[in-house]
Amino acid sequence: MAFSGHHARKRFAQHWLIDAAVLTQILDAADVQPDDRLLEVGPGRGALTERLLSSSASAVHAVELDRDLVSGLRQRFADQARFSLQEGDVLSVPLTLADGRAATKVVANIPYNITGPLLERLLGRLDRPADHPYQRLVLLLQKEVAQRIRALPGQSCFSALSVRLQLLARCTTVCPVPPRSFKPPPKVHSEVILIEPLAPEQRLEPLLAKRVESLLRQAFLARRKMLRNTLAKVLPAAELNALADDLGISLQQRPQELSPATWVELARGLNRADLVDPEP
Repeated sequence: MAFSGHHARKRFAQHWLIDAAVLTQILDAADVQPDDRLLEVGPGRGALTERLLSSSASAVHAVELDRDLVSGLRQRFADQARFSLQEGDVLSVPLTLADGRAATKVVANIPYNITGPLLERLLGRLDRPADHPYQRLVLLLQKEVAQRIRALPGQSCFSALSVRLQLLARCTTVCPVPPRSFKPPPKVHSEVILIEPLAPEQRLEPLLAKRVESLLRQAFLARRKMLRNTLAKVLPAAELNALADDLGISLQQRPQELSPATWVELARGLNRADLVDPEP
């Protein structure tokens, strides 16, 4: 057997997805087309890889850190000409396929312990978007993280991550995934989420994106405080009050109550204020 004697390793956060219904929903959400080139992160023993190879995709490229799994995967898919495999850390190795070209979509059950940095690598940041935007990403994440990504303003889980991701992409849920869908079962619930990155022309301009990032860092570090306190240093009180009035927001609100669009307008207003010459 290709994986004989191999056991899930805690240090790699390994939990094998064994739920056929969830695997089917992941593949359906990926909407694989004949010209698609798929990137899979952490293929494990290849349950999802097998589904991806059964699709019409022109190529499937996987990145796996565990060298023992790499050996097993090479044995299991040795006869698959459309399959390629990179051994290494997905946070540092090139994510191009064997021919040097980029993938069009990412479909993966990602290791939960690297979710934050991996999302940044795949999507970029507001002020530094990914050079190559994928058409879509179908990711199996810890439920708590998925909820934060697609949260609405005013919800308790709405955060800076919610704003950033929703300004970079359209984010929707695919299906919940209970612990029993894995072997061994994790201690947390999971969720499959569909992320569709915005086209380059829909992204924020660099100076505006930089200001939004700065505001989010400043405000959400003290998410329980009112905007009047967290934004006190960005403008004199009178100007800040005037800007808030123009935008129809209250400085008594807290950061999690503002929509992504409102954060953009607030940043735009602050950038305009920076361009106004101070009176002599």
